[in-house]
Amino acid sequence: MLTPVLAGLGLGFSLIIAIGAQNLFVLRQGLRREHVFVVAAICAASDALLIALGVSGVGFVLQAVPWLVDAVRWAGAAFLVTYGVLAARRAWRPSDRALAVDEGAPGEGLPSGVSGSTGSATATRSRLLPVVLTCLALTWLNPHVYLDTVFLLGTVANTHGDERWLFAAGAMAASVIWFFGLAFGARYLGRWLSTPRAWRILDAVIAVVMIALGVSLVLPH
Repeated sequence: MLTPVLAGLGLGFSLIIAIGAQNLFVLRQGLRREHVFVVAAICAASDALLIALGVSGVGFVLQAVPWLVDAVRWAGAAFLVTYGVLAARRAWRPSDRALAVDEGAPGEGLPSGVSGSTGSATATRSRLLPVVLTCLALTWLNPHVYLDTVFLLGTVANTHGDERWLFAAGAMAASVIWFFGLAFGARYLGRWLSTPRAWRILDAVIAVVMIALGVSLVLPH
């Protein structure tokens, strides 16, 4: 009984533990200590739904409607490039507001132990709705999530026959462990990101990765 669960856990981890747009966003929110639970929950729940769709056979529908994946690919590319440009703008020209932390909300800014009065903190707390929409876009506008999570994982799960849902449960558990671990564990990196310069470097890295991923989506395959 444990064999399909462990197999699903292993494949699930292998598909999500990689530097990508979604993981970088989760990492950044975790470092900011901003809407951490909501972001991790959205990512884990989205993965669970996609895995369930794959196991139920929806992955084969995607093969019959190839234009749908192409549409998602172009929309995802546009979103990633836009997000990357905004990150590059933050890195190149951080605003005064982006370097201020509300002292009345300890633990919400980034990182802990840095006071807003010193001017060496990071960004102010963002509203929940834009964060949720960005997280959903990074998850559902990624064509690889349909090819890997829905089709590939769904195909492998169905090789386990009647135990395919045990395999799916293992893959879902991998998503929960990874996203919550990444989101809540990121705060321990705060000591290395306690200055505006460090955050500018992080935003620069995010910009390069996002734009590169966006461009790669529309390059000839």
